[in-house]
Amino acid sequence: MRVHHIGYLVKRLEKAAAAFEKLGFSRAGEAVYDEGRDVDILFLTKDGTTVELVSPKSGGSVVAALIKTYHNAPYHICYASGRFEEEMQALSGSGFTLIEPPAPAPALGGRQVCFFMSPQIGMVELLDEGGTGLCR
Repeated sequence: MRVHHIGYLVKRLEKAAAAFEKLGFSRAGEAVYDEGRDVDILFLTKDGTTVELVSPKSGGSVVAALIKTYHNAPYHICYASGRFEEEMQALSGSGFTLIEPPAPAPALGGRQVCFFMSPQIGMVELLDEGGTGLCR
């Protein structure tokens, strides 16, 4: 597995994007609405680092409760894997709890992602490296 991006929870996508752009980040495409998770997503890159801005669209969003607690903050690291099923099993067998089963991620070309929780390090996203989009 390799780090693909850092997920950053934000209240206002455009304001957060503007702040990251002041730090030298560039948009890696347009914002995408993920209907299943009810969030807007925008990727930005700088010097080989990718940040995913995630903003809840409504109070029913999967991150709506998190934004109330954490406000604007990093909240997960995404790892890309060419052995998605194997890595899922390995994480499950080493103390990570699956909190969201595999589902397509519209902002990542429809590739499968799933989310795990670790009491020691928090949330981890696993991305199936197959397909097109921001995988590099």
